[in-house]
Amino acid sequence: MTHILVLHGPNLNLLGQREPDTYGRVTLSEINAQLQHEAKELSLCLEILQSNHEGVLVDAIQAALGQQQGILINAAAYTHTSVALRDAIAAVALPTVEVHLSNIYKREEFRHHSWIAPVVIGQISGFGANSYRLGLRALADYLSS
Repeated sequence: MTHILVLHGPNLNLLGQREPDTYGRVTLSEINAQLQHEAKELSLCLEILQSNHEGVLVDAIQAALGQQQGILINAAAYTHTSVALRDAIAAVALPTVEVHLSNIYKREEFRHHSWIAPVVIGQISGFGANSYRLGLRALADYLSS
C-alpha cells in the first residue's frame, strides 16, 4: 500500500469558522474525512498532521523519508515565508503536491510567491476543500506511473 503524508499548516485548524468567504465553511475534520474516503478508493494509507509550528512540519517532512512515498501539503501562510519547509521538501526528495483552498494568485501580492512551488511536482489552488482531493488524486496518479 502506498503511504502519503498529509500536512496542514498554521491556522487550518480554524477552518469552517475562519474567514469563511475566503476559506469556505468546511472544517479541517471534514477535509480529513474526505481525504480518508478518497484514500480508501485509491488504496492509499494517509498519515495526517496539522500544526501551527514550522519546526513540527519540518520534522514531519524529515520523518517521512523511508516511511512515506509522497507528501500532500497545504503550508498555508508558511508557503510565502518558509525557506525551511522548502529545504525540507527538497532534502527528502519525495514527490510532493502543494494545495491551497483559495486561489493564492487572486489574493494579496505577498501571497503570489510560493517558496515551496519550485520543489514540488505540482500545485493546486482555488478549489476550496476540493483542492485537497484533486491534489491527492494527482499525487496518486504520479506515483502509479
